[in-house]
Amino acid sequence: MEESLNVTIDPACLQEPPLAGDMLKHLDTFGLCLYAMLTFMSSVSLLLYLEQCVYIYKKVSYPKKTTIIWVSGAAPVIATMACFGMWIPRAVMITDMASNCYFAVVVYKVLILLLQELGGSSAFLERFSGTPFKISTGPCCCCCVCLPQVPMSRGMLFLLKIGALQYAILKTVLSVLSVILWTNGYFDLSDLEITGTAIWINPFVGVLTITSLWPVAIVFMNTNSFLRSLNIIAKYAMYQLILVLSQLQTSIINILALDGTIACAPPLSSQARGSMLSQQMMIMEMFIISLVNRFLYHRAYDALPSETHDNNLNASLSGQR
Repeated sequence: MEESLNVTIDPACLQEPPLAGDMLKHLDTFGLCLYAMLTFMSSVSLLLYLEQCVYIYKKVSYPKKTTIIWVSGAAPVIATMACFGMWIPRAVMITDMASNCYFAVVVYKVLILLLQELGGSSAFLERFSGTPFKISTGPCCCCCVCLPQVPMSRGMLFLLKIGALQYAILKTVLSVLSVILWTNGYFDLSDLEITGTAIWINPFVGVLTITSLWPVAIVFMNTNSFLRSLNIIAKYAMYQLILVLSQLQTSIINILALDGTIACAPPLSSQARGSMLSQQMMIMEMFIISLVNRFLYHRAYDALPSETHDNNLNASLSGQR
């Protein structure tokens, strides 16, 4: 009994994450090769995305091109931030904030992309105004089959947009607030006391996430049959996969690290090691998603009218007036 009580704990398991230089000193040959491979994956993801941005900018008209650039950039941006978090363990809080803020905007942009693929908000309302929309969809009402169908209207569309936009705004504000509190020692994920800030902020963010995903799911479930030729189901599936991997997977790993299931491995504490594993897994997963997204978005688009054509069209319209 006395022996079990006298078990010593490595001091590194109780310390904050190591500096980047100290982390490199503890890496063996396998660790260096792993870091090099993951860095290469994140670099390739970013380079493919930049090349895709140039292609879309030339082939797609405004404003759809900016929306596509935002949506297709989720995976490479998250992979790049995860790479920074892997190399600099103490910056994980900041890199996670950057990834989460970007993806919060992507949730809203997915809704806008669905509308733009249908011709824009005006064309969407002309086509679906008065059409009953099924609202018993995930993530919060998939089991509520008794919910009535709601006819689409301008007010309904406005509520759907606000529902998705609030997450982009409030998530960014709360993420910045969390980083500010963290730098002052007031935000700690391991602090589960009722007086801790994390126990209040994180559940509220979860509610915001659910309420923002619901409007996007409503529009997708009621319009995806009209957009099958554009591979909209595969694009939406990639968006959902990024959501699960970047939010749910990271939360599960953090919980396992907090209760000690993920063991401490000096110089990394249990929580720091959990963050490290999450960053490394994220890089590999986002790399694969980036390759799939390149296939989905790097496709043939309708040719844009030339500048001469636009000038002639404007001149003819002016002459008619």
